[in-house]
Amino acid sequence: MKKTILLLFLASIAFNCKQATITYNDPIPKHDSLKITSKVLNEDRTINIWTPPNYEKSNDSLPVLYMPDGGIKEDFPHMANTLSELIAANKIPPYILVGIENTDRRKDLTGPSKVAYDLEYIKNPGGSNNFRSFIKNELIPTINKNYRTNAKKAIIGESLAGLFVAETFILNPKLFDNYIAIDPSLWFNEQYLVKNFESLTKNNDYTNKKLWFAGSDAEDIFKYTKQLEEKLKKQKPSFTWNYSDEPTEQHNTIFRATKEKALIWTLNN
Repeated sequence: MKKTILLLFLASIAFNCKQATITYNDPIPKHDSLKITSKVLNEDRTINIWTPPNYEKSNDSLPVLYMPDGGIKEDFPHMANTLSELIAANKIPPYILVGIENTDRRKDLTGPSKVAYDLEYIKNPGGSNNFRSFIKNELIPTINKNYRTNAKKAIIGESLAGLFVAETFILNPKLFDNYIAIDPSLWFNEQYLVKNFESLTKNNDYTNKKLWFAGSDAEDIFKYTKQLEEKLKKQKPSFTWNYSDEPTEQHNTIFRATKEKALIWTLNN
């Protein structure tokens, strides 16, 4: 166990070094920003909203794609630009993008854990249930009040945000219709979500849900995304799912490498 923790710790250092060597200069698209004073989280949260060009030219109500890591200095610009390109090419239907800017990312995106490595890497885990409650009870109603939305909702996330997407799908599938989890950190809490997948999903309704997930070459991730794939193959669940095995991608490249095919597969009927 100690060896595993050490390897994971060294992997996290290597990951951070890789991240530092890659820079992107994504143009920031025209968008709205608002602040929500959250009673659930006991703090203000910045929300960024991008609407496709046809939103201003019609009275149509549109589906919404929600995204953790949705700050202007995070993944919001490149995701909005990608949606714009795919919509213009008629590869996906028009979607509104709602990005949630981070405050304490590692807390918000993880469930509770008492595992030694988790506590070394994530000082205060266990905030995912409150974060989910914020999205359900404060954020979604605010977006529905201020924008023309229909009932369809999707969520996308990578790494710890991918873990949050997977956890939400498994525990609260009714919250969204479509789920995209790119390189989800399924190692968290000694692979609790994968190990207990059957029991956690036994009594939930997954009718008409879609799940797309992917794994990179990161050993502490692809082992468990593949395990989840094998479980889904054996279970033959009621929902539609797709696993994209990406052994040539690293943890810090897989999001941009797979986002287009993930969106095309997931957001189309």
